[in-house]
Amino acid sequence: MLNMPSKVFYIPIILCLGFFTLSCNEQLDLKPAQEIDELTALESDANIKRVLIGAYANLRKSDLWGGRILLYSEMLAANNEIRWEGTFTQPREMLNKSILTNNTFVTDTWLSAYNTINITNNILDALAIVKEEDQDRVKGEALFIRGVVYFELAKLYGLPYVSGNTDTNLAIPLILTPSRGVKNNGVIERQSVEQVYQQVIEDLTNAEQLLPETNGIFASSYAASAILSRVYLQVGDFASARDAANRSIDLASAYDKKLMPDYMDVFNKESDGPEDLFTIQVNSQDPENAMHLFYSTPEFGGRDGDVSILQNHLNLYEAGDDRLLQYQERAGGIRTDKWRDQYTNVKIIRLAELYLTRAEANFREGSSVGAIPLDDINRIRTRVSLPEKSNINLEEILKERKLELAHEGHILHDLKRTKGAIVDNNNPELSYSFDDPKLIFPIPLRELSANFKLIQNPGY
Repeated sequence: MLNMPSKVFYIPIILCLGFFTLSCNEQLDLKPAQEIDELTALESDANIKRVLIGAYANLRKSDLWGGRILLYSEMLAANNEIRWEGTFTQPREMLNKSILTNNTFVTDTWLSAYNTINITNNILDALAIVKEEDQDRVKGEALFIRGVVYFELAKLYGLPYVSGNTDTNLAIPLILTPSRGVKNNGVIERQSVEQVYQQVIEDLTNAEQLLPETNGIFASSYAASAILSRVYLQVGDFASARDAANRSIDLASAYDKKLMPDYMDVFNKESDGPEDLFTIQVNSQDPENAMHLFYSTPEFGGRDGDVSILQNHLNLYEAGDDRLLQYQERAGGIRTDKWRDQYTNVKIIRLAELYLTRAEANFREGSSVGAIPLDDINRIRTRVSLPEKSNINLEEILKERKLELAHEGHILHDLKRTKGAIVDNNNPELSYSFDDPKLIFPIPLRELSANFKLIQNPGY
């Protein structure tokens, strides 16, 4: 993390071994302690691989891909289509576009992210110790994790890439070497949006080449190309987004990934299904799933239904759309059943997203790589019992994307990259443009106090 004291002699790595299980051979000669000191963690092939499991365990925390990053998108882009009804003030500040610099969710995400980045940097620095036959995979997984974490941070704490001025607009600090001892002790400035996105693309491009084609519950080559397609959408490089999505579709399909016949059968699963390209594993030993916590209701192990769905959102669907079946009245409001059940996986990448990305990118480029846009959109529509379209335009493609991926953490970033606007939940006469400073997080007050080189975002 960035605010490390001037002397740090260990790497704290919380190992959620119920989440990622090591093989019997990998468990030999490993210390049972949850915190591994630096020298022990990096002294052997087996321990470096265990540290890699620790990086995944950090990624699955509620502060990151364990749910809150998805929630942030939904709250900031609520658009008077959903409402926060819970007692937690942190999401309410996001909904109301009045985030305080000491918002603990904002702070915890920053800290967890940089702790995860530091773990990956330590792994990359110790690759020579890893068995030669495993080095590409270990390096690829570490680069994947670092790349996706930097991508999420750039979207949350920096202005959108499409705002322009990418060489001068500030994003986040880039740290690419281990933070230990007096090295990289936290006093480092924010880099530009351009620098951060280029590093994300480099990390994920290398990861795609190094990762195995399929890799169980861990990062695979098709997961890396899927995230790359998101990155390229954010920067407006539609040809590259199209190609990355198409590579992911082709490779995933070769390993029997496909759309589920029934839309709601995709969700509330304890194990990965045919449509899942990457998920965060959740079970009774590692139960963190912030989306379930806040979106579900007490009879399913959630809170009191902190997020309700408003009629403005329901009105967007066509009659007969099976996606309407997700909406049920519980705890005094309309809820989505995508996050209903406890101990079920957090969906990070679904195959459906890649078809939508390929359709949009092909349409914008006037191309038909992999399929014509109409075919990809009809593939999504017929699955939810909607009639095929005979022609399509960009507005319809974007609407299909919004409805297919609703409540899964995409909406804020899609609205930003398409230069849309967000209606205020409290005053429908007020709206926020895609590059409004209120739609990005403040740099946490804690970090500003620890690092004099950090500059606060405008408006905070």
